[in-house]
Amino acid sequence: MNRQLRMIVLGIVFLGGVGLAWAAAAAPATAVIPRQVLFGNPDRASLQVSPDGQQLAFLAPLDGVLNVWVAPLADPAKAKAVTHDTRRGIRGYFWAFTNEHILYVQDKDGDENWRVYSVNVKTDAVRDLTPATGVQARVQGVSYKFPHDILVALNDRNPQLHDIHRVNIETGEKKLLLENEGYVGFVTDDTYAVRFAMRITPDGGEEVLERTADGDWKSFTKIGQEDALTTGPAGFDKSGKVLYMTDSRGRNTAALTSYDLTTGKQTVLAEDPRADVADVMAKPVEKTIEAVGFTVERKNWKILDKAIEKDFATLRKVADGDFEVTSRSLDDKVWIVAYLQDDGPVRYYRYQRPSGKADFLFVNRPALEKLPLAKMHPVTIKSRDGMDLVCYLTLPVGSNPDGKPRPAQPVPLVLNVHGGPWGRDNWGYNAEHQWLANRGYAALSVNFRASTGLGKQFTNAGDREWGARMHDDLLDAVQWAIREHIADPKKVAIMGGSYGGYATLVGMTFTPDQFACGVDICGPSNLVTFMNAIPPYWQPVVDLFVKRIGDHRTEEGKKFLLERSPLMKVAQIQRPLLIGQGANDPRVKQEESDQIVQAMQAKQIPVTYVLFPDEGHGFARPENRLAFYGVAESFLAQHLGGRAEPIGQDFGGSSVSVPAGVDQVPGVAEALKQG
Repeated sequence: MNRQLRMIVLGIVFLGGVGLAWAAAAAPATAVIPRQVLFGNPDRASLQVSPDGQQLAFLAPLDGVLNVWVAPLADPAKAKAVTHDTRRGIRGYFWAFTNEHILYVQDKDGDENWRVYSVNVKTDAVRDLTPATGVQARVQGVSYKFPHDILVALNDRNPQLHDIHRVNIETGEKKLLLENEGYVGFVTDDTYAVRFAMRITPDGGEEVLERTADGDWKSFTKIGQEDALTTGPAGFDKSGKVLYMTDSRGRNTAALTSYDLTTGKQTVLAEDPRADVADVMAKPVEKTIEAVGFTVERKNWKILDKAIEKDFATLRKVADGDFEVTSRSLDDKVWIVAYLQDDGPVRYYRYQRPSGKADFLFVNRPALEKLPLAKMHPVTIKSRDGMDLVCYLTLPVGSNPDGKPRPAQPVPLVLNVHGGPWGRDNWGYNAEHQWLANRGYAALSVNFRASTGLGKQFTNAGDREWGARMHDDLLDAVQWAIREHIADPKKVAIMGGSYGGYATLVGMTFTPDQFACGVDICGPSNLVTFMNAIPPYWQPVVDLFVKRIGDHRTEEGKKFLLERSPLMKVAQIQRPLLIGQGANDPRVKQEESDQIVQAMQAKQIPVTYVLFPDEGHGFARPENRLAFYGVAESFLAQHLGGRAEPIGQDFGGSSVSVPAGVDQVPGVAEALKQG
């Protein structure tokens, strides 16, 4: 599956002025870290060097909203804002090869109808390159050979299908290159030729087709359902004659391979029997593979090009943590390197390859540097049927004097479930883990079956196991934490967003005695209505969803999905539940939260429902994040006994509304009056 298609599939994936504070018996005697520090905007993030190596760009707040700033590479202090967004903030951008333009995408209040914008860094002039309303734009390709043009995929003709257009970033002039006849994605090269197309087969597999000289399509390769999430095209080398692929066929884990399109020879470049390809470093312009990363508990690099061995050896000595080369100049003389830690901010360096000198630039969140942050411990747990569950455990500071992943005495625990489910948790700084640990809880994240990156057998073991064996894995991890005297069995909560929200609802309904409380963020409550309401541009991959979740199109399939739907078991809820939702969520519609809240109210089961009219799938605006986490913190403290920072003014600037259960969580009613 190519990167664009994989992103489509894997994306199905987050105290009022009463001054209340609860003290847990095992809470550490450390300062309460303000939520603003943990969940507010970073000071600077997402650094990128311009293609010519002369300028530096990064995201930073402008009047409290994330915008793009640009500075001379040699003097970051001279940065100036080149975008002036005043509402949601810019979360992703990249340099155009002109060295004079920044490109970024933005939607409206979380509706995911992305528009592509170009801004001239000299004049600050912004141009909307895809201005059509109700249309989703995806950047298909960029090339140093055509610095003034990019490829954009648009579903303006058919909401289900994205056609490929060539767009001038200065004038906005658009030219149709290819009309989509039913494909889920395309692979293009540096000449802007559309070379391959992908489509999902009825069995949930994938077929890759190659475009012929006369513009027709011929089958290039077929990928079975068992390999569909771990196999597919990954781009070309400079010549365009070598196709890179991730490929798990004939093996459990996805290897990186090269396919000679002239001879048909496929060569394995790098593989790891424990993990799929997680990251690839390729030389700019030449696009030869230099290193490949694999992640089991932490990322490990396999170096393929000896030319970078010296660079890696140098960079390993610069700072603590795992480093990532996040941006490179086109001549490859300048690298931007980020050092990731589990108990501190990201540290950014400018690395000059010719001299081997690394110059410190800044950290993304300076306020974290002297705070009592906790270590994240990778642990691997056995499931009841013998599978390895790679997990991450964070304990309250001071609870484990020997530094090992065991507290001196059991503490309340929050099971923090990732979304997707076709994604995974990783080691590193995690704001939610730090927040929970600081409040006196152990935070546990589990890569349950269906999670990606750990081989196709593990991923495929989650097929049709929503609310079943996938949930068993979560329960097994909790039982492990109880057996190991990490968790107080009477004080275990479950929390998550998207699939993690669904898992929370399953925990509260299918296993109502297991958890003391639950926090669901935009989780599906009815798998039939969820599948029926998927966005139109996901229709080309519906067969994949059907094979992995269940078939909403047949009576038998509906029955199966309803059996796995928390909404059908609302009467079994015994413990407190908090639900958060964005009104514009295109993936998990507001209906999913509305209907379970209504069902609980009909049965007089208490529930608190927090709704944001200007959010989508998760909470992008920091004002809304702070508002929700303020409610969640008070909720968890009430039911687990941890500490809570008063909500105070955290509703200020937020669109927060609480349609149900205002009085169920201490401080919320007062905060609404103040906000």
